[in-house]
Amino acid sequence: FDGPSTGPAAYEGATIVVVAGDLNNGGILGVTNGIEEAAEVIGWEVRIIDGGGSIQGRTAALGQALALQPDGIVVNGFDAVEQQASLEQVVEAGIPMVAWHSGPVIGCDAPGGIFSNVSTDPLEVSTVAAEWAIADGGTDIGVVIFTDSTFQIAIDKADRLQEVIEAMGGTVLEYVDTPIADTSSRMGPLTTTLLQRHGEAWTHSLAINDLYFDFMGPALAAAGISGDGSPLAGSAGDGSEAAFQRIRTQQYQTITVAEPLNLQGWQLVDELNRALQGEECSGYITSPALVTAEGLEASGEGNSFDPDIPYRETYTAIWN
Repeated sequence: FDGPSTGPAAYEGATIVVVAGDLNNGGILGVTNGIEEAAEVIGWEVRIIDGGGSIQGRTAALGQALALQPDGIVVNGFDAVEQQASLEQVVEAGIPMVAWHSGPVIGCDAPGGIFSNVSTDPLEVSTVAAEWAIADGGTDIGVVIFTDSTFQIAIDKADRLQEVIEAMGGTVLEYVDTPIADTSSRMGPLTTTLLQRHGEAWTHSLAINDLYFDFMGPALAAAGISGDGSPLAGSAGDGSEAAFQRIRTQQYQTITVAEPLNLQGWQLVDELNRALQGEECSGYITSPALVTAEGLEASGEGNSFDPDIPYRETYTAIWN
């Protein structure tokens, strides 16, 4: 564990609210589970409000969180710029905020009055995913990239995917901007359309989140494509349980670049503990992992990237 080894003892009796962008998103759900686990250890009460995957829902969720007047708020999985007006109200109320994936600036003093924005380096994640595609298929690959322009971080990740693919000699067939919240209804018809448009030239899919591949498989199967056939799918984050299961069984996803979601939940609690006591944020940035079927077979049965390092013990010791 290369995170902090010192910090303030536990702030006693805190009540915090986790405002989740969309609990159907495996990354957001994994982080929320980590927050709940850590909160039980530090002795805090946690309330969770789901924004439901829409801008209006997230605005309403932040309003509910503010009305509860908690000791702290976790902005979990949505862009601070999108909710600037609501976050300004939280700042005016003097309620400390930490965040997961709130924008492209990670670490301390992120925009929007956020004390610490916890994330891996999103551009590193995209670079790893793009390099996998080139290593897998060489320069003859044809890539379709999926992103969501609602989020600046998603645009930045997709731009890096395209930049690396093209710099290494590959071809980006299409750059698809489709809302991540609408993947359940959009990805089936969109996949069929892309197959008709690009045919066998479409060898690899790269997305900024695993959620895009949750709903692609049936359309590929209907077109007679096997679970391990082209286009091969790779995700630049986050490493959801569903993605791990697809990779393990070789069913319409080949890799993901996973974040240590549970660890990041613990880090969010630690950062918020520092904010509540006027301490500096730790500045810790976690590292991602390239997850493959071979790696999963070697590592056992788990369907999440939870590195075998003593982060629970270290944070518990700090808080005690």
